Amino acid sequence: MTTLITNIKELLQIRENSVLKVSGAEMAVLPTIKNAFLLIKNDLIADFGSMDNLPKLSADLTIDATGKIVLPSWCDSHTHIVYAGNREQEFVDRINGMSYEEIANRGGGILNSAKKLNETSDEEIYKQSKARLEEVMRLGTGAVEIKSGYGLTVEGELKMLRVIQQLSQNYPVTIKATFLGAHAFPSAFKDNKKGYIDCIINEMLPEIAKNKLADFIDIFCESGYFSVEETEQIMEAGIQFGLKPKIHVNQFNSIGGIQAGVKYNALSVDHLEIMNPEDIEALKNTETMPVALPSCSYFISIPYTPARKMIAAGLPLALATDFNPGTTPSGNMNFVVATACIKMKMTPEEAINAATINGAYAMGISNTHGSITIGKKANLIITKEIPSYYQLPYAFGSNLIDTVILDGKIFI
Repeated sequence: MTTLITNIKELLQIRENSVLKVSGAEMAVLPTIKNAFLLIKNDLIADFGSMDNLPKLSADLTIDATGKIVLPSWCDSHTHIVYAGNREQEFVDRINGMSYEEIANRGGGILNSAKKLNETSDEEIYKQSKARLEEVMRLGTGAVEIKSGYGLTVEGELKMLRVIQQLSQNYPVTIKATFLGAHAFPSAFKDNKKGYIDCIINEMLPEIAKNKLADFIDIFCESGYFSVEETEQIMEAGIQFGLKPKIHVNQFNSIGGIQAGVKYNALSVDHLEIMNPEDIEALKNTETMPVALPSCSYFISIPYTPARKMIAAGLPLALATDFNPGTTPSGNMNFVVATACIKMKMTPEEAINAATINGAYAMGISNTHGSITIGKKANLIITKEIPSYYQLPYAFGSNLIDTVILDGKIFI
């Protein structure tokens, strides 16, 4: 099937020669074509250019995008979409003055979600999770990473990863699975941390590898959770089972997690709300993508990733939602892009680059996603009629999406 989109007001993120990521000053450059066309054949981008150069061709479907912007769909490289229930009571507790750490110490937080997940059937978890996935797809997300980490038992973690696999098989969105057994220490191992790490390495990882249930391994490297030494031990084991690291670091404290991630060639280091000069220095000239999660900062009132300092230092930066029940119950990448502009002082160009090509890199899919490039996946957002793409972060509370195309087909 061929689909032709014509009269595009502005076609964003065009990359005739595909790049894997953009860094530093490059992040401020967003290549575009005004008054453009784009041709899709089956599920791939086949051609694009100025309407002045539109070749004579017949298409099965023609979409007139007069007054509308077209851009690659969002690549959300950090989510926890698969979970059971919610943690809305903790939301109220925070309003009443409790901190995230205080809630966790009384058995809330991750352990609360783990209890609910292990009490919920596979079918019910799938039902709840697919509703969230459908929502983010309608909001323009065309590729998404989903983590386990609310099982904290062998069966619970496998249950989550099976649900992620099922979602991947049933929906026209690219899904990458991450094993996050090292999300917290379960209550049963409160006084036996070594025992739980042994369980991750000797029981969980072999089953996950045998059944090909994950692409990446993640660890919550943070004070009160997993130390740098424990993080390195688990990363080493994951690598031996074929899983590339993507790790949570520097959410509340800088304890050396970034340096550990770089040491083990992690694909990404995520959160980064607390960044010291040595953390920024450690990321220079590496293949590790820093990932910011601004809607998490917004929701639990913690600092925002210092994007300006990082970009000024020549680093790349990706943006993701952190969609989860406790600290970011939203998978809205449009809000993430707007918040990055409003609170992190990223330009619209930087934010769009961070949410498309750099987001794709942080999932290991920038060869196929994240830009308008011939041969890449035809995963696209067509906006409503808007004055310019600056409207996307400017009108932060409005849904400006008219059409989402996934795998070359109209999703909405």
